[in-house]
Amino acid sequence: MAFQLKNIQPKEKQPSSFDMNTLFKKEIRFGTSFSTKKKEAFYTELYVLLHAGLPLKDALVLIGEEQKKLQNKTLINQIVTDLINGKNFSNAIKGNKEFSAYEYHSLKIGEQTGTLQNVTKELGAFYKRKNKQRRIILSALSYPIVVLLTAFLALLFMLQFVVPMFADIFKQNKVALPWITKKILSASTFFQEYWYLSFVIVVGIFLFVQLCKKKIWYQKITTSVLLKIPLVGPFIRKVKIAQFTQAITLLTGAKVPLLNGIQLTKKMIGYYPLEIALEKIEQDILQGKSLHQSMSTYNIFDKKMVSLIKVADETNQNETIFQRLTEQYNEEIEYQSNVISATIEPLIIVFLGAIVAIILIAMYLPIFQLSSVIGN
Repeated sequence: MAFQLKNIQPKEKQPSSFDMNTLFKKEIRFGTSFSTKKKEAFYTELYVLLHAGLPLKDALVLIGEEQKKLQNKTLINQIVTDLINGKNFSNAIKGNKEFSAYEYHSLKIGEQTGTLQNVTKELGAFYKRKNKQRRIILSALSYPIVVLLTAFLALLFMLQFVVPMFADIFKQNKVALPWITKKILSASTFFQEYWYLSFVIVVGIFLFVQLCKKKIWYQKITTSVLLKIPLVGPFIRKVKIAQFTQAITLLTGAKVPLLNGIQLTKKMIGYYPLEIALEKIEQDILQGKSLHQSMSTYNIFDKKMVSLIKVADETNQNETIFQRLTEQYNEEIEYQSNVISATIEPLIIVFLGAIVAIILIAMYLPIFQLSSVIGN
């Protein structure tokens, strides 16, 4: 019998999709005190202690004593206090900004079904995969970003200091300047006079993204553009699909019916195409379609994934199949991140090298002309 979400959600006003997305994203943000790395250790240690036979309160007390940061120690001690006051674990973390709605619902289901120990084990594995996925992405992007930033600063240095030195030489000697040299000098002059505009533009773009990132039209446009970028589009899609399969693996491991798992995860991934597809899949399942039949109509899901889910539908092995899909997608993400890193690095170097070469050529062409005049 499927769990009814209305029975496991808090009685207060239901959170909007904005709130759900905000809660889910906060728990993967780098600045949070209780980061995904700490959550991996927290749930893993909690599972070990529960498996060893310790009561939940005693296990949390031990974990709290191990915390080095006062903020984390206070957080866990507050949960222990709530347990002593009669709250269950899920209600103790409910509403706390350090925990997501995803964790709340997972723990709530674990408590209702008597599988809390298994849920903590799956949450530990969930965050372990998430941390590995994040390390792969950072590894793929860190070096290209450093190269790009360094080259950009070098370019600004040339426009700010080197080009003006050449400009003074050309002006003193009244050298006829080629078209490309004039354009570079104009760019240097513009940058010296209006350099602050670059900061205004960066801040403006940041504020625009923050204000519009929850808007449907913005999500449609950005996801559509990103999906069309070679290598990057497929990579982002697989990252989001892997997050979805990880979430379903956790929930099916906690004996949550598949439909309810889809209902819980569709607002938490934060990826518009997947969210829309899951919304329609939920309606299809309610109308009697199987999961693989519904998924086959949406391009965001691979044919390989649909085929494996068809097997899951026929054999009732959802947890095993989704776990296998998660492993496959994580392997593909690791491989594609290496490909992207290996592809982006030389492209950035060639592109920036071409810009620097154009500037140098533009500066040296008049010098060659000046040398020929002096030689004559």
